[in-house]
Amino acid sequence: MTARSAKAAPPRPRRRLVTAPRPPRGSRQPGGLRRLYTRAKRAWDRPLTAYYLILGGSLLITVLGLVMVYSASQIKALQSGLAPSFFFRKQLLAAVIGGVLLLCAARLPVRLHRALAYPLLAVSVFLMCLVQVPGIGVAVNGNQNWINLGGPFQMQPSEFGKLALVLWGADLLARKHDKKLLAQWKHLLVPLIPVAFLLLGLIMLGGDMGTAIILTAILFGLLWLAGAPTRLFVGVLGAAAAIGALLIKTSANRMSRLACIGATDPGPGDQCWQAVHGIYALASGGFFGSGLGASMEKWGELPEPHTDFIFAITGEELGLAGTLSVLALFAALGYAGIRVAGRTEDPFVRYAAGGVTTWITAQAVINIGAVLGLLPIAGVPLPLFSYGGSALLPTMFAIGLLIAFARDEPAARAALAALATRKPVFARKPAGVRWKTMRRRVKKRPSGER
Repeated sequence: MTARSAKAAPPRPRRRLVTAPRPPRGSRQPGGLRRLYTRAKRAWDRPLTAYYLILGGSLLITVLGLVMVYSASQIKALQSGLAPSFFFRKQLLAAVIGGVLLLCAARLPVRLHRALAYPLLAVSVFLMCLVQVPGIGVAVNGNQNWINLGGPFQMQPSEFGKLALVLWGADLLARKHDKKLLAQWKHLLVPLIPVAFLLLGLIMLGGDMGTAIILTAILFGLLWLAGAPTRLFVGVLGAAAAIGALLIKTSANRMSRLACIGATDPGPGDQCWQAVHGIYALASGGFFGSGLGASMEKWGELPEPHTDFIFAITGEELGLAGTLSVLALFAALGYAGIRVAGRTEDPFVRYAAGGVTTWITAQAVINIGAVLGLLPIAGVPLPLFSYGGSALLPTMFAIGLLIAFARDEPAARAALAALATRKPVFARKPAGVRWKTMRRRVKKRPSGER
């Protein structure tokens, strides 16, 4: 053993573990949930949030509606001796035309929208009068509200009457707002109430109670946005409720629909057959549904599976997850419409956006409430979702109006201009680098170097 090995090695100094001081209680940084909430709130308040919600929500509802129309209408088409995709092809054609109308409405300036108000109202009234002419008007399910366009195509003018009332009423109230006349009740009600009653009378001549309810909701929405006094608003609402009760009381069909609210049995004469089988369809779907195309109620058990009760087939095939997704999309669309109406300084935009939002939201609530057994069956389609080109075309034009209004906000215009001038990531060229044909990065040579 050498002397060097015999000498003991000096002990190594022990390293001390240094830890950061623990912050006192109550001064810790916010957790992940709080940061997530802060980011979501910041994103929710961005200028283009309403624009993206309206555009994305409406397109998702329309695409999902096309899928469900194809699934729910196949058996109905086969029972009528038609091709399985007959109703889907018609709905797809209407969606394409509606998409063109949406783009046109989104690109038109506000002054042209206001210029369309009176011609659209005149044309709608004229077509609704033609419905009552024998040989021109067509009755569907007991309602004389259709015009035959030749072949398998029909049109329901009352659907365009909703859009006409929104545009014309918004233009009328905006002009009176500029002249500071809305503080007088006679200027607030005349001629808005008489024209609305004219449209309601033409609709009720055909027996379409559901469309009349939607038109009444649009009228109340316009009056509310115009700042109608509470006593005046309650008076008009009471008069409308009295007239509605009288119309329901004098019709055995409407009384039977009212009696089917919350029904769990078809009842005598199967008068609640449709309402009960709608509940059966929703109940059999479970959480994730039986699968797309696997509905049993559409095999002749549930009437109108692709129109008024398409939400029931959606619940059966896609389950609770599918129905909640549809509800979330309509809720996002309604929120975005309210946000557009609340943030604008233009009175026409405020009234028109509020009228369109009231129209779509009220119609969705009435349709879904009837399927759930909470409201009487009114015979109105689910907006952007149910089969029917006459309902889809004016609704998509109305969505284009909301998109145009959302783009017209000053903050949204600035954000869109910034996005338009920003170069894509792949188009940005780093400093000192030039691009070759095979997309290789080659450093620039200094001047004079070969």
